[in-house]
Amino acid sequence: MTQADVSVIPAADREHWRSEWLYSRQSFLATGNFDLAAGAHGMLMVHNDDIVDAGEGFDTHQHHSVEIVTWVLEGTLVHQDSLGHSGMIYPGLAQRMSAGSRIMHSEKNGALRRDGTPLRVVQMWLPPDTAGGQSSYEELDVATELRDGSLVTVASGMKRDRNTAAIGIGNSHAALHVARLQPGQSVTIPDAPYGHVFVARGEVVLEDTGDLGEGDAVRMTATGGHRVTATTRSELLIWEMQRGFGAHNKTP
Repeated sequence: MTQADVSVIPAADREHWRSEWLYSRQSFLATGNFDLAAGAHGMLMVHNDDIVDAGEGFDTHQHHSVEIVTWVLEGTLVHQDSLGHSGMIYPGLAQRMSAGSRIMHSEKNGALRRDGTPLRVVQMWLPPDTAGGQSSYEELDVATELRDGSLVTVASGMKRDRNTAAIGIGNSHAALHVARLQPGQSVTIPDAPYGHVFVARGEVVLEDTGDLGEGDAVRMTATGGHRVTATTRSELLIWEMQRGFGAHNKTP
């Protein structure tokens, strides 16, 4: 049996990568890494917290056999893809892109250079249950559901969440939960074989572990049920994963 473990990765210890217009802070090494499965926790392969300068972004590029969930923290992201979807992704709007056999898309900061407004966005990748297949896209605004400080299931492929998750993903063993907490409010981390907690904003206290600040990440194995309590206004992104790569299809 896997031993229960809670491992904190301070913000300063996460992988950092910078270009002229992008500052990427990564829970798992993604830049220049073509074996993402090898560095995954559970089935979470990429978890990048990116700051994109105004007027900049990623030109059209392709993906295949990956589930991509995008969560904007500040600013707006302009999305366009080869399926004909285009629009603005903003805080509180959950976005999922399932790259099957192939999809082309671009992602850019919606602000003009003269405005100077940065985009801060978290992008997360998981493998699909079945590689290849048909690509698809989904988005939904969940800002209202987040107002009361509860843990909201934003994206899930689990059967139990079929009628409750905001958006679906093509991975039947994973779910993303988000909470926006006021000081003193708490949520409970789901019990699962693998969990990943990211403090996107603010400061919190993790039961049995201690204080966590903005940008800190926690990898949990074979455990859960811990309370997280906000000490300032905070936002948490929590992945619950019922399997890891060892029991799942490995995809490039």
